[in-house]
Amino acid sequence: MPKPLIIVESPAKARTIAGFLGGEYEVASSVGHIRDLPSTAAEIPKRFKDEPWARLGVNVESDFEPIYINTRGKSTVIRELKAKLKDAPELYLATDEDREGESIAWHLREVLKPKVPVKRMVFHEITKTAIEEALANPREIDEQLVDAQETRRILDRLYGYEVSPVLWKKVKPRLSAGRVQSVAVRIIVERERERLAFVKAGYWDLTATVAEGDCDDRSFEGGLRSVDGIRVASGSDFKNDGTLKKDVLVLDEEAANGLAGALAESSFRVTSVETKPYTRKPYPPFRTSTLQQEAGRKLGFTASRTMRAAQRLYENGYITYMRTDSTNLSGTAINAARTAASKRFGSEFVPDKPRFYGKQVKGAQEAHEAIRPAGDEFRDPGIVARKVDADEGRLYELIWKRTLACQMADAKGETLRIVMEADATDGCLAEFTSSGRTITFPGFLAAYVRADQGAGKDDDERHLPQVAEGAVLTACGIESVGHETKPPSRYTEASLVAELEKLGVGRPSTYASIISTIQNRGYVWKKGSALVPSFTAFATTDLLERHFGDLVDYQFTADMESDLDRIAEGSEERSAWLRNFYFGEDDDPGLKPQIEGRLDEIDPRVVNAIPIRGSDIVARVGRYGPYLERDGVRASLPEDLPPDELTAEKCEEFLAVAAAGPREVGTDPESGMSIYVFNGRYGPYVQLGEQEPGSKKKPKRASLQDGMTEASVTLHQALELLEWPKLLGTHPDTGKDVVVSPGRYGPYVNSEKEYRTLADPDRLHDTTLERAVLMLTLPKGFVLLGNTKADGKEPLGLDEEGGGVWLLRQRKKYFVWDEEVMASLADTDDPEDISLMRALELLQQRRESLRDTDEG
Repeated sequence: MPKPLIIVESPAKARTIAGFLGGEYEVASSVGHIRDLPSTAAEIPKRFKDEPWARLGVNVESDFEPIYINTRGKSTVIRELKAKLKDAPELYLATDEDREGESIAWHLREVLKPKVPVKRMVFHEITKTAIEEALANPREIDEQLVDAQETRRILDRLYGYEVSPVLWKKVKPRLSAGRVQSVAVRIIVERERERLAFVKAGYWDLTATVAEGDCDDRSFEGGLRSVDGIRVASGSDFKNDGTLKKDVLVLDEEAANGLAGALAESSFRVTSVETKPYTRKPYPPFRTSTLQQEAGRKLGFTASRTMRAAQRLYENGYITYMRTDSTNLSGTAINAARTAASKRFGSEFVPDKPRFYGKQVKGAQEAHEAIRPAGDEFRDPGIVARKVDADEGRLYELIWKRTLACQMADAKGETLRIVMEADATDGCLAEFTSSGRTITFPGFLAAYVRADQGAGKDDDERHLPQVAEGAVLTACGIESVGHETKPPSRYTEASLVAELEKLGVGRPSTYASIISTIQNRGYVWKKGSALVPSFTAFATTDLLERHFGDLVDYQFTADMESDLDRIAEGSEERSAWLRNFYFGEDDDPGLKPQIEGRLDEIDPRVVNAIPIRGSDIVARVGRYGPYLERDGVRASLPEDLPPDELTAEKCEEFLAVAAAGPREVGTDPESGMSIYVFNGRYGPYVQLGEQEPGSKKKPKRASLQDGMTEASVTLHQALELLEWPKLLGTHPDTGKDVVVSPGRYGPYVNSEKEYRTLADPDRLHDTTLERAVLMLTLPKGFVLLGNTKADGKEPLGLDEEGGGVWLLRQRKKYFVWDEEVMASLADTDDPEDISLMRALELLQQRRESLRDTDEG
């Protein structure tokens, strides 16, 4: 008997839903988007190739009509879905209930062209109850939401495809610009500019250890607040340029030590004891951005890692939908949280009335809940941890704690502030203060504290002894302490997410991909957890600020988000808005006329120049990377040098090395030729001998490896580098030599005209002939990764016939391969955590797909 067909985005989601519905429905996956705008010239349909707007993939001359093509590799998926739909009496489109999901549902309907009733099935958690309710209450596709998503896609395409070529021409090739991406880069660059302009300031203060009576365990510390009524400077009193914001007393080392000596024998009088009640309320439950921030701070997760783990938890039925701007909880969720908190901590930890949290983010998508554990009874984190991987278990516990805590009672306590005075022997009157806090009732804090820490222990607690006003305290010790102001901290992923949300730039559901994009495209790199802008980021930001200021203006970008929200609500007309953005009107020039009118006025020498403070040296961004320049002398700069570390002194060092020419490292004992180290356009390298005049044959060269510099590379290291390429042996099929060698773009294996990249530089030394031959059987562009948990040295495991199953990468896509068949990983599969079982499942699905194609 034919079954209704339910289509979702991912195989994991399909499996979970199918498990709830038994055999009554057929559940299939589209594996993400099935259509999109063409991304290359080759993908543009032939009938449009000669149109002036063809490269955009959007007909800007006819109502901004998008040109859709089937996503690469999705023809088989579409064919399979059409076959499943052929006999189905109904079609349920059960993609996520947000703009992206609504768009996927619309595209499925447009491509599949069903002749049966089409129903939009929506839910926010994948539980049996939620799925049954969604089946019983379907709706129509929300055309306004589809319009809003399509407008965003077109807007981003127009921005990227019009602005990126400007960067290619004026900065360097293969750069990209994006509506939110370029603003995110500007935020990071502005912080680095603040660090570059920062001037360090020093100041000193005193810490007094005092006690009532003997100096025993009841002693406590107080900090110097004022001298003769004048407040003593702290770090917050200094501006970034090292000057003071207000009139305060700045102590230097000599003054601080002198005052400490003058107070050494003094008694301290308590002049004030102030006690205040302390109340702390719980935070709202998580939405997308706050989950990313908290997972970054507490678990050390990147935004992408957080969203990958959350996606898997959602698809397997453990949490509600993870892309949400809402802090609202359903009545069922509130009851579940209150019940769980009461059982675990006691009824006194749950207030009489539930707490309600409204939507706090402008443009929050309708109907979504906050992120919480799924179901009407929350599963214990310990039980969940045994069923999921480590990342998912830790993230689930974080979500579980936050959800319970948001329905628990306030934490209660007291704050105590003690003010003391002491007469110095030099006649000065010094005032010290000490503050503490005690928690009398932990309330919601109990949800965050492990049992072995003691209920209600708070990191901010500081206990002070009870002392009375007028009490005389003994000085147990006076210590002078020196400080230096610090430059503004660089953004981390968590703090960048918070800043983007505060500015209203982009949407929280896109923050993870934006942060990944700006790193993948070389605008930002990480130093620890800090986001550091590249010199290229400085150049592109300077160009956009100077010549296309609106495009990276925070308010302008936030206003665009508001306009897009109005399109989703139906109060703004899509075509008119796009026309105004692209072509402009009256005194408001659009994107296209701005670029056409300003392109020629952009001077690459100006936008690519980064002046060095206190020097006539200029850092520039060239086609082959950053470099320094002065009076015709150039010196390449390392790509991983933080811009704020490029001081005038360091610049002089780089230029001195460049002016001195290549350094002779030593002599090759075999040939007797000198070995030199050069700094070339692709970085430093060693060279055996010199280039013969008039000869096209280049001397043997090898790039320096990580950790080596022109100044530090030794003869021994140079000789090791020049050993390459190394002969591994003879190819068993062709009889030709197989070699392994380092290269400009990483190590590789080679036989005749076949080259394959090694995934890891470490593979250079332990690549065997067998592994090299295996790699050479791969199609070009694929990299053999192996088992990441075994450092890529081994396959994921063996199949039933004893053959290896390997993980592969092609650009940003991942595959599994059993040396015969190759299958791509699903969007929800994590390449760093792919199991042999999952790999075999994907390979079997691929074999079945190929078999069906052959039979068809």
